[in-house]
Amino acid sequence: MKPVKPKALTHGDVIGLISPSSAPTSQEKIDKGAEYLEGLGYRIKLGKNIRAVRGFLAGTDEERAADVNEMFADKHVKAIIAVRGGYGTPRLLPLIDYQLIKQNPKILVGYSDFSALQLAVFTKTGLVSFSGPMAGVEMFKGIDPFTEEHFWKMITSTKKLGKIHNPDLRSLKSMGKGKASGVLIGGNLSLIASIAGTPYLPSFKNSILFFEEIEEECYRFDRMMNQLALAGVFKDVKGIIVGELTDIKPSDETKPYLTVDEIIADHLSLLSKPILTGLVYGHVSRKLTMPIGIRATVDAAQCSLSFLEPAVQ
Repeated sequence: MKPVKPKALTHGDVIGLISPSSAPTSQEKIDKGAEYLEGLGYRIKLGKNIRAVRGFLAGTDEERAADVNEMFADKHVKAIIAVRGGYGTPRLLPLIDYQLIKQNPKILVGYSDFSALQLAVFTKTGLVSFSGPMAGVEMFKGIDPFTEEHFWKMITSTKKLGKIHNPDLRSLKSMGKGKASGVLIGGNLSLIASIAGTPYLPSFKNSILFFEEIEEECYRFDRMMNQLALAGVFKDVKGIIVGELTDIKPSDETKPYLTVDEIIADHLSLLSKPILTGLVYGHVSRKLTMPIGIRATVDAAQCSLSFLEPAVQ
């Protein structure tokens, strides 16, 4: 499916805020996130069910899906940003109106659990979305200047960014070989694995896979990597980019375990394709925003990632 780019965000546009996963730990996170965006000159629309709570979820599946669908239906809303991640978006996938989204493409932002929704939307509609900062997380607590600059450039500029640099010029590392171009597809590893084998995971043929993860036992991280290997994802992709792997460690270090580096090497080191590690993207405050659906190039020899086109039009 040909990627569909949303229109660039402009000053004074309306941004919709939704809670499609877990409920915010405090209502202040919704309010402060909205205040940050209003302070930049944007108008805010809160999802009708944004403050709902049902167990560990931000309301029922129907309520959360309704907020997603309503934001896409509202002609005034130009961008939609998740309040937080947690857990819950995979439950929404059969309830989303993909035809509505296809007819009303707009900026869609979030990461972590939000990855499942973004991948499903890309699969069904081709909409380019953004794995980036959320209203009740980075925007709530005082967004890092690097994170802020890169994010707003991604959704407001129609110029391609070209070569992408980590914050503080931290170097990428290569464990593969060659150079390849393809469509960027990725997000949180556990969410990619959770929808593998369903109609909501896109094809990875001719793609560049990127992923990150947080707070998993080493054996669980290995299980997810193995799931992608068995599903043929690593075989299909043209290249791979590994982001931040935050707090991936055993609960008991006195018992035998494989390290993160060993698990990565087991699954990726023998692939004859460009593979980069060390991308500053994921569950860290200072990070890059990754667009899902645009073309990019991975160069193992140069240890570089380049965006070949803008993500908005």
